[in-house]
Amino acid sequence: MIIREIKMGESKNIEFKVELPNDKEKYLKTIIAFANGSGGKLIIGVDDERNIVGINKKAVYKIMDKIANVVSDSCEPQIAPNITVQEIDGNHIIIVEVYPSPSRPYYIRSKGKRDGVYIRTGGTTRLADSTKIRELELEGSNQSWDEQTCIGYKLLDDEVNQLCEDIYFHMMESVSTEEEKTKIKKPNKANLINWKVLKEVDGNVTATNAFALLVSDYFQFAEIQCALFKGTNRDVFIDKKEYSGAIYNQIEEAYQFVLRHINRSSEIESIVRKDFYELPIGAIREMIINAVVHRDYMDNSKVQVAIYDDRVEVTSPGTLFGGLTLSDALSGRSKIRNKVVANVFNEMEIMESWGSGLKRIMERAEEFGLQEPAFVEMDGSFRVNLFRNVVENKIGFETASKAAPKSGIVPKTAPKSGIVPKTALYNETELESVLATIINDNNKMKIMALTGLQRKILAYIVMNPSMTRVEIGDKVKKSRTTVRMNISTLRDAGLIEFIGSSKSGKWIIK
Repeated sequence: MIIREIKMGESKNIEFKVELPNDKEKYLKTIIAFANGSGGKLIIGVDDERNIVGINKKAVYKIMDKIANVVSDSCEPQIAPNITVQEIDGNHIIIVEVYPSPSRPYYIRSKGKRDGVYIRTGGTTRLADSTKIRELELEGSNQSWDEQTCIGYKLLDDEVNQLCEDIYFHMMESVSTEEEKTKIKKPNKANLINWKVLKEVDGNVTATNAFALLVSDYFQFAEIQCALFKGTNRDVFIDKKEYSGAIYNQIEEAYQFVLRHINRSSEIESIVRKDFYELPIGAIREMIINAVVHRDYMDNSKVQVAIYDDRVEVTSPGTLFGGLTLSDALSGRSKIRNKVVANVFNEMEIMESWGSGLKRIMERAEEFGLQEPAFVEMDGSFRVNLFRNVVENKIGFETASKAAPKSGIVPKTAPKSGIVPKTALYNETELESVLATIINDNNKMKIMALTGLQRKILAYIVMNPSMTRVEIGDKVKKSRTTVRMNISTLRDAGLIEFIGSSKSGKWIIK
C-alpha cells in the first residue's frame, strides 16, 4: 500500500521529506494542512523523485518522539497523528498519518489563527486566507454559510409567499398522478423556518443567506456566467449571457443556454417533433446544479459555464468541501457545503439525491459513448469537463444555431415567404397558425427550436402584445416562475423584446 502511494508521487494527501527538517514549521504546516483537509501522510525518508532513501535506523525512534512532541506542543486544537516506521528494501521510513477532524480550523499556536492556518492545494501547502478560515470555522461548528442570518436583508412577505409558491410548483411538477398531487401540501413560513431558510431571532423572523439566494440577486457574485467560444480556448466569444436572481431560475436559464448552443438532430413521430442532442442533457443539468449547490458562496467569484468546440466546461468557486477527496466524491460520498439550499432543492426535486451527482455524470457520458468526463480541483475552484464527440458532431448532427432540422420538419416545398406550413409544426391548433404568420427566414430556426410551452407563450404574445406575465400564466396554466424563465429564453433567442414601463409597456416581435 505505502509503496504504491510513494510511486504515485506527492499529492493533496501525500508529501515527502528526505529527512526531518530542523525548522519545525516546515513540517508542521503540512500536518496542519492535512488536519484541515481530508487528512494525509507525511513520509520521511523519500526524496522528490520518489526514491526511498531511508533514514538512519538508530535515529528512527528519536525522530518519531520529536515529531510527536512538536505536534502536541505547537498545534491548536491538539492533533494526534499516527506515527509509524516501515522498512522497505532495507531502508527505514517514518510515516506521519494525519486524520481529518471536525475541530477546525487547526493552526500553529505561536502564529495564531489569523497567520497560522494552512490548507492543502494539490501537492502544495498554503496559508489560508480569511475566507477559508471562516469556512473552516463554520465547518468546525457544524454550521453552513447559507443558514446564517443575511445581514441587512429586509424580509418581505411577498418574497416569502412567492418562494412558497415556487417550491410548491416544483413539488407538484415532480409527481405524475392526481393521487400523488393531492398528498402534497403547499409550504408556508413555518416550513421555511423548519428548513432554516428563515430564522427566528428574539421573536422576529429574519432572512438567511439561503433565502436571499432563493428569491433575489442580493449577492452580486451569486450568478452564472455563460459563454460560447470559438475553438477550444477563451480567445473569441461567439455568445455570452449572465444570469442572476433566484438560483433555481439561474440553473434553468444556464441549462437552456447550453441546449441552444450544442448540436441537435430531430425526428418527426406522428405530428410531434423530438429533439436528440449530441450530449446527455441530464449530465449537463447535473453539472450546473452541482456547481450552484456546492459552490463556496464566501468566494466572490461566479459559476461559469463555457461551451467550446470539444467540450462543455462548468467551473464553480470552491474546492471539494469538508476534506472530501475526488476519489470519495466519485465513489458517491458527499459532504454538503450549503445544507439549506441542498435541502430546499431536494424538496423541489431539483436534486435527485445527495452524493451521486458526479457518478451520474460519468454514467450518462458512458451511455453516449463519450470520453470520460474530467473532474479537476484547481486553485480555489472545481471544474467538470464533459467532452463532445468531435467526429460525430461533424457527421451525425446539425448545429443548434445554423443547421436545418432533419426528418422533414421544414418541407422542401415550403413557400418562398418563409412561412412554414402547419403540417410541419407540432400540431394544427390556432396557436400554431398564429406562429406561422410571423415565421421568416431570420427566425424560422429559432422558433423551430422552441419547446411546446415556449411556442404557446410566443403565440399569445403575438396575439396580444400587452399581455402580462400573470395573464400568460393563466393562459398556459403555469406558474409565474415558469413563465418568467421561458420568456427569458425567448428574449435570449432574440425573438421578443419588452419596451416601455411595466404598466403600460408591450412586447414586440424582433
